[in-house]
Amino acid sequence: MAKKSWLERNKKKQETVKKYAAIRAELKAKHDYAGLSKLPRNASPTRVVNRCSMSGRRHGYLRKFGCSRMTFREGALNGLIPGVTKASW
Repeated sequence: MAKKSWLERNKKKQETVKKYAAIRAELKAKHDYAGLSKLPRNASPTRVVNRCSMSGRRHGYLRKFGCSRMTFREGALNGLIPGVTKASW
């Protein structure tokens, strides 16, 4: 499990990105890069980290399922993820 401080920091970044999304789009359309640089750093969407929704892990993240590889495997083997079956050949 990730530290709570990391999870909260990431939530704060997501809120900041939402808050400044319209302003960023407007400045980018005008090619006003000086104005963009005056916005907070965390207003950039690249600062937000993809994290597992259950464990908070950031490495081995599967975008399609929104979780890490280990959480995905546990869920798939327990039948918690619809449409996913264990391969056998």
